[in-house]
Amino acid sequence: MATFLTGSTGYIGAHIAANLLQGSSEPLRLLVRARSPQEAQERLWRSLQLHMNFEQFRDFMNTRVEVFVGDLTAARLGLAEDRYTALVHRTDSVIHCAASLNRKSEKSCLNTNLRGTLQVIELAMRAREHHGLRRFSHVSTVAVCGDRHNEVIQEDSAIDWSLSDYDPYARTKKFCEHMVRELLPDVPRTIFRPSIVLGDSRRPETNQFEMVRAFVFLAGLRLLPFRPDDKLDIVPVDYVAGAVSRLHLQDRTAHDIYHLSSGIGAETFQQLTTALAQAQGKRPPSFAPKLENASQRVVTALSRRKGKIGNLATLFKVFLPYLVWNTVFDNSRVVAEMGGAPAPFSQYCFPLLRFSREHHFIYPYLPWALPTASAAARASSAGEPQ
Repeated sequence: MATFLTGSTGYIGAHIAANLLQGSSEPLRLLVRARSPQEAQERLWRSLQLHMNFEQFRDFMNTRVEVFVGDLTAARLGLAEDRYTALVHRTDSVIHCAASLNRKSEKSCLNTNLRGTLQVIELAMRAREHHGLRRFSHVSTVAVCGDRHNEVIQEDSAIDWSLSDYDPYARTKKFCEHMVRELLPDVPRTIFRPSIVLGDSRRPETNQFEMVRAFVFLAGLRLLPFRPDDKLDIVPVDYVAGAVSRLHLQDRTAHDIYHLSSGIGAETFQQLTTALAQAQGKRPPSFAPKLENASQRVVTALSRRKGKIGNLATLFKVFLPYLVWNTVFDNSRVVAEMGGAPAPFSQYCFPLLRFSREHHFIYPYLPWALPTASAAARASSAGEPQ
């Protein structure tokens, strides 16, 4: 049997896939959207090369990974009947990580998040009927809590259907959780809700730059239109992926919902900007909370423009609600399970921002067939052409 993982070519999903491959011996089934099996493997290599070299990647692909070239939103996941049946019969557990993060597009979120989740749940139901299902894990978001401000939110009281949602992403993810609970009532379920996922506390390299670009811009401002004591619940991706992969593999978990967040230890704007300024040898910015509403109007106006300014303003318009809601999410459950809290953003933010600037917010991907130094050396010593 094996774990079936969706979203392995995404940022969090790739970290989860790497953890499962490097930290367990279970086979891994991956759904990848591509025009051919070769393109699927190339997409996986791009997403996983942050975690392993090409030799390791090829070894995993040859021994532990089975790729299913399909479409999350299509009937039977876009697979031929025999492939779909094989996936059902050989799946022991499911981690559903794939999602549309397009917070502006209702259509994209409805298609990927709702229709896609329904297809994954149907696969899980068929696997359960055939041989049983060990666990279904769903990667959601703390944004399912709706329009909240100045609160500390517990897992079991996060969803309030009477509250408005910030955007289509939050709205559809909230309903995805509802479908998992309603349609898989007798399957062990784990729902993971990450907060703002930004960077890896172990290394500066990243291949996800949207939020980093926003923070680089903020770091360069001398005046910030925020309240200095507002908290930002930022969590590193290594903690998120570590919690998902570890708890998913456990026979039992203490709870069925976990906030993957900084919790009450979330740092304030003042703490983050001071730490970043000190790392760069600069003075920290000043704060002007009274300008918050005016700045939102300016961002909305600039988002209508074309070019770099318009694109940056659009990015801020999408993420601004998450920066000013001053809401943190209690993480005592996952801290107890993991035996420790996530690293504070202030400890690793400067190397992350420096890497992003130096590479112009573009990850230096290696091509598909580039041999590693050790492989080239072995080929040379064996007299093989390189």
